[in-house]
Amino acid sequence: MRKLSCFTLLAIFSVFFCLAISAQAQIALQPFLSGLTAPVFITNAGDGTNRLFVVEKGGVIKVFQPGSTTPTVFLNISSIVSTDGERGLLGLAFHPNYEANGRYFVYYTRAGDGAIEIAEYPGGGVIITIPHPTFNNHNGGTIAFGPDGYLYAGPGDGGSGNDPNNNAQNINSLLGKIIRIDVNSDSPYSSPSSNPFFGATPGRDEIYAYGLRNPYRFSFDRSTGTLWAGDVGQGAREEVDIITLGGNYGWRIMEGTICTPGVNPNCTPPAGHIPPVFEYSSASGERCSITGGYVYRGTQGALPLGTYIYGDFCSGEIFTGAAPTVLLDTSRSIVSFGEDEAGELYVVGFGGTVDKIVSNAPTAAAVTVGGRVTTASGRGIRNVVIAMTDSSGNVRTTRSTSFGYYRFADVPAGETYTFTARGKRFAFGSNTQVQSIVEDTDDINFVADPL
Repeated sequence: MRKLSCFTLLAIFSVFFCLAISAQAQIALQPFLSGLTAPVFITNAGDGTNRLFVVEKGGVIKVFQPGSTTPTVFLNISSIVSTDGERGLLGLAFHPNYEANGRYFVYYTRAGDGAIEIAEYPGGGVIITIPHPTFNNHNGGTIAFGPDGYLYAGPGDGGSGNDPNNNAQNINSLLGKIIRIDVNSDSPYSSPSSNPFFGATPGRDEIYAYGLRNPYRFSFDRSTGTLWAGDVGQGAREEVDIITLGGNYGWRIMEGTICTPGVNPNCTPPAGHIPPVFEYSSASGERCSITGGYVYRGTQGALPLGTYIYGDFCSGEIFTGAAPTVLLDTSRSIVSFGEDEAGELYVVGFGGTVDKIVSNAPTAAAVTVGGRVTTASGRGIRNVVIAMTDSSGNVRTTRSTSFGYYRFADVPAGETYTFTARGKRFAFGSNTQVQSIVEDTDDINFVADPL
């Protein structure tokens, strides 16, 4: 087994965390929360409160009110959670109708035997138990409601190297899968009839897709509903998959787009194999464990809309695209990304931090713009209204002084503006000018004749 536990690596290096932002970085990390204890996830409730919820590996969920960095404990189940290796409280999902019904769900490894459990709160009722008895790694960790209202989860393959029990390709096991269940009908759940192995078809009813090693973090694009998953590789490839109904993503036969050494020497992909949409090499060891992310759908311009970002736990890099393109190189051990109600994105560092992703684009310089309103003979005209409109339709107004001068301060440069003059007792030959503003300007003048 090549990888050390991600959490073990963090314990070794956590004292050295700091941001290392490249001069070429397209984004930046804005410090948001600190002093957390082994955080592994951040999310929102979708209830209009704009609260953020941080999941800590030890079994505690903390809630932060908007504008506050002082949390309160939302849930503490530390007494029932196993935390050795990669085990712990790993996931949280709020019911789509949480504002009305108060239902939410947690994903954790059970104390005693390490079984994966999904439980509903309030009440603590266990929804499903997935045995995971032998190894303490590859537990998956994400639960999320899809746009179809069903609950999705991604248990890992059971641990160790090369999936020794071949769980991922075994359709009678829930390990190494994306599962989908309905928590709104039968108690404690039912399986949607559209699941690929539902009913008389051989295989577990709960399976949505299979052939995954450790789909630790996945997310739905809030605009399109597309399911993106980061699947942690073994020793050669880290991959991002778009998960579709009934898809086989190849593990343990394939690791990304290559045949798994020692398992598939003849290099024959399984029938119906779906290759990753993105992958990168982890053979050097600097990059070692992918953390799946989100498609950006925020309004603050941190990234172009529709950009999918993901990261690597060991290198601290944040990527996009298939190359991959490095958006930012940090010293965080990136254990998760998260999304607030507005669609802005966050980075969770296992050392105890949450940072907000913001744009690193240079801010336009602020300049002063003005001119004079006069008669044809050069006499200043006072109390003329000057309107300045930018390319987005935003309007600022001012009035000319006794000598006809006017001025706008703190005008962003690099923008084209429309200037319009209006006065009740004067007729302007031309009362509109369009100017591209790149520096301080004092000659946007208007000439008028008395009515």
